[in-house]
Amino acid sequence: MSFLVENQPGVLFKVSNLFRRRGFNIDSITVGALENSNYSRMTITVDADAKTLHNLIEQLDKMLEVIKVKRLDPLRTVRREMLLVKLGTIDPMAREDALRYINNQHGLILDIDDENIIAEITGEPEELDQFLGYVRGIGIVEMSRTGVTAIEKGRLMLGE
Repeated sequence: MSFLVENQPGVLFKVSNLFRRRGFNIDSITVGALENSNYSRMTITVDADAKTLHNLIEQLDKMLEVIKVKRLDPLRTVRREMLLVKLGTIDPMAREDALRYINNQHGLILDIDDENIIAEITGEPEELDQFLGYVRGIGIVEMSRTGVTAIEKGRLMLGE
């Protein structure tokens, strides 16, 4: 789901606390200010059935700081997530494999030294999971994922 909120302190806490009170784990959450810095867009992924999702949306709609809530249609939504990953590449074969996997995913090499490669990979969450499965054998030293951000295709916008 995606929603517009007032860009002010405490809004993220209030929204996440609503999910906590309802007993839901947030799988992913991203928040960023819009071109009008008075507002932010939140994108939250949660594993819930349609009825529960509808109830969550109704509860979010009642919050004063929430301007508009929308359940994104998975078939009409572009989703992306970014992964920063540091791979241990002391072994020349591991380095070669890492570079191949990164290139296959259209990733960016951000840093490379004698022992490690740091790469940025962007794509669908499932693509990142698959990439991590490939490089796990090389050796993941450290990683960080941003969480899913999404926007619907076509003319419909969240603000409408």
